[in-house]
Amino acid sequence: MKIISVESISEAVKNRRKQLGLTQSETAAMCNVGARFFSELENGKETLQMNKVLHCLEMLGINLYAVNREDDTGENK
Repeated sequence: MKIISVESISEAVKNRRKQLGLTQSETAAMCNVGARFFSELENGKETLQMNKVLHCLEMLGINLYAVNREDDTGENK
């Protein structure tokens, strides 16, 4: 999935949580963040702390890459 917005990250997080069969509360506990934070993450709040967002992605097994556009081969989009 190509990440082009906060909503893209939110969608990836929500899809992964559902794939794992977890509730928001269970996932928040697993990520060691509050339920409110996790809800805001899934709802695309733009002002969340980046370090917490990255931690949640790590805990959910979601990799996030930065690739220069000129180096992007179009794979995994």
